Amino acid sequence: MSKLFGYILSPIFYIFFGLMLCIFHPIQWICFKLFGYKAHKVSVDILNFFLTYCQLFLFNSISFKNGYDLPTDRPIIFAANHQSMYDIPSLIWFLRKHSAKFISKIELTKGIPSISINLRLGGGANINRKDNKQAISEIIKLGRRMKENTWSTVIFPEGTRAKDGQLKTFQFGGIATILKVVPNALVVPIAIENSWKIVRFGMFPLTTGNALRWTVLKPIEPGVKTPNEITLAVENEIRKALNQRMEQPATL
Repeated sequence: MSKLFGYILSPIFYIFFGLMLCIFHPIQWICFKLFGYKAHKVSVDILNFFLTYCQLFLFNSISFKNGYDLPTDRPIIFAANHQSMYDIPSLIWFLRKHSAKFISKIELTKGIPSISINLRLGGGANINRKDNKQAISEIIKLGRRMKENTWSTVIFPEGTRAKDGQLKTFQFGGIATILKVVPNALVVPIAIENSWKIVRFGMFPLTTGNALRWTVLKPIEPGVKTPNEITLAVENEIRKALNQRMEQPATL
């Protein structure tokens, strides 16, 4: 039934989603050129409010839960599992007061209305996955901007989307690299649920009636654990929230 309704509602969703991207593309440019970074950020936040709640066209519910008083006067590394492209607009909107930046593929900086211009102007890290030296350099630059501006960043330690919702083993490099530059950054896990279901059949049809959830988990203070231990702790906390067990190594 969800797939059947998807055939009907997906075009409506895509029309609205695409319209928002096209409308806010020139708005972002004007805000940045005439009024600077802060105005540009406001335009991006508003855009992502609309991108988040256009899920209502698919009868998907949106829930963001945060039971912690997160600081706004220090950088934060938000570490989340990654299920679909629709994770990102909601993270930008719900974490807007923390000025959360992203590590993105450099290919996305061209050709996509609103998204490409935001990646070029927003202050995140745009990396070439085929050039490890460039990628590390960009992440280090992002860490410096976090330190200078009290920004935060969102990192997906899985390295790619979990298309079936099953958590992949977290990679150590991203969190470790940022913590070298911003050793006082608070590490905050976020568990994302059910956004993979939207695209379980691919780009079309999108599915309907999903309960989309973003849950902030217990923050981890740096310095108490090594970056690798922190990454493992983040993975464990997210696995608990998703009721998924840690994968056991194969035995001979």
